[in-house]
Amino acid sequence: MNQNIATTAAPDQISTGHQQSPLPPHVIRVEAEEKSIFIKVFIESSCCRGLLVFILEAFEELGLDVLHARVSCSNGFLLEAIGIKKGDEKVDAQKVEEAVLQAIQSWSELISEK
Repeated sequence: MNQNIATTAAPDQISTGHQQSPLPPHVIRVEAEEKSIFIKVFIESSCCRGLLVFILEAFEELGLDVLHARVSCSNGFLLEAIGIKKGDEKVDAQKVEEAVLQAIQSWSELISEK
């Protein structure tokens, strides 16, 4: 799984086309082959309630089926997942990374409203 690797490490902000919102420190690692993908997401946050749902919805929108996942919420949020792409399209690591970042952004905005 070393063909396409996209990694993002703790950016302060991302742009969603509206205003920029600060994100909790995080690391996203995406390794993609033709139809399979390995995703690792780590968020340094004491409360990540609901984040998994946002990320899984992003996977669904991309047409990814999760074959195996490991999630931990102690000392932050950690997700390691292996998935495959539905249909004949190749997995695009950059699109997956962007979708995960957008999911984190949407979750972060929801949490900050409360």
